[in-house]
Amino acid sequence: MRSEISSDQNQNQGSSDDYSLGRVPVHKRNMGWLSITNITFGIATAIFYFQMGSVMALQFGAINAIISATYAIVVAGILGTFIAYLSAKSGMNVNLLSRGGGFGYIGASLTSFIYATNFIMYCALEGLILVAAVHEFFPVIPEWALILFFGTLVIPLNWFGIKQLDKLQKWSLPLFFIFLLAAIIVAAMKPSLYEGSFWTYMPENVQVGGTALLLCIGMQHGIMGLTPLLASDYARFLKPKDRKIGIFAIGFIPQIFCFGVMGGLGIWFGVRLGEPNPGVYIVTLLGVWGALFTMITQVRINVTNIYSGSLSLSSFFENIFHFKPGRRFWVVVTGVAAMVLMLAKIVNHLDTAMTFQGVFLLSWAAVIVTDAVFVKRILKIGPGYYEARQENLHKWNPVGVASLVIASGLGTVAALGFMGEFLQSTAAFFAAVLASILTVVIAMITKGKYYIKKEAHDIEKGDYIA
Repeated sequence: MRSEISSDQNQNQGSSDDYSLGRVPVHKRNMGWLSITNITFGIATAIFYFQMGSVMALQFGAINAIISATYAIVVAGILGTFIAYLSAKSGMNVNLLSRGGGFGYIGASLTSFIYATNFIMYCALEGLILVAAVHEFFPVIPEWALILFFGTLVIPLNWFGIKQLDKLQKWSLPLFFIFLLAAIIVAAMKPSLYEGSFWTYMPENVQVGGTALLLCIGMQHGIMGLTPLLASDYARFLKPKDRKIGIFAIGFIPQIFCFGVMGGLGIWFGVRLGEPNPGVYIVTLLGVWGALFTMITQVRINVTNIYSGSLSLSSFFENIFHFKPGRRFWVVVTGVAAMVLMLAKIVNHLDTAMTFQGVFLLSWAAVIVTDAVFVKRILKIGPGYYEARQENLHKWNPVGVASLVIASGLGTVAALGFMGEFLQSTAAFFAAVLASILTVVIAMITKGKYYIKKEAHDIEKGDYIA
């Protein structure tokens, strides 16, 4: 084991090689880009993207939904590719990258906690889609019982970490495509409730562009910040020889599938069937097979939600409270918390939750990318590597912490409508741009003195970013 692996990292490796508390050593970065991309497709195949597309098309018009999906692919794809590169090069996930990338180890812990709450929320939202689908077919079973059953199911599926996720996603992906093709064929054979081409559908008193488009973009922002950041949890295991093609495959291709394929199909299904909830229309199309299809897709996405949520909680409690029970403990905590949100009907507050998480997550992603590209590489401020060990780091680094707090604060004010209609709908993008500017300005003012407390001499050459 290389000397760079800290004691907390060694403890973390007792049960599995998930490295939630430290850098993945070079000799453990042994997964091919196809395997890792396949795991990320667990996120891309979520039916939640159907729901996003259907809701936007029926409320704001299909063409506005399509334009916003294109925007989401480009922005999330660029961010995802950059973050996948940083993770593959350093062997760190986004929580650890934040420690040495402008936040300090306490500052990064706060981002880890908020990041974890996002995964818990999405786990709950995805679970509720599954519950709706099964309840539609078996109304005699109470929803609370379905919540407890499916909420508990994903916990053992996450027990053995990334290797188990790889196997689960490999055998379930062909089943997903078979059921998806069947749903498309059956829907195409049914007469459409809308007589024209689906992409021309426009609700009454709604026009192309303007407020309707901005509202669609605002909804996309709620998920756009999460998918690029999520790439880091898996790209850190990428083989060095696969890095060139791998970072694009991991960072960009899932965004095309998320927003383009799944979102586009959601637009088509929604307009054709006049129903925004995929948990209802998939079962209507395929009957019990539709319930099974929904079950497969939601299990695929929720094992990745719980995996990433458990990593973030592990990082937070280790840093703040020095509490290190292991990732499996946090798998259980994440699963139980998601069930609580499902029972509390988090879906009733979807718009609000997505707006504010979009502000935070896009700002965070912008800080990480700006710090790597402009601060470390171009301005040469701070070390050319990422350090995650507490003994070598300051508790706080104003570069990331101040940028994120100020940008998220003003972004929230904008999202609440106090800066006008335009910024209300584009609050997350506004916050991300502001976060990027502040990152550069504060780094120049502080001259990089808060990045590391003690220089590391055991970082391998391949782990340098700049």
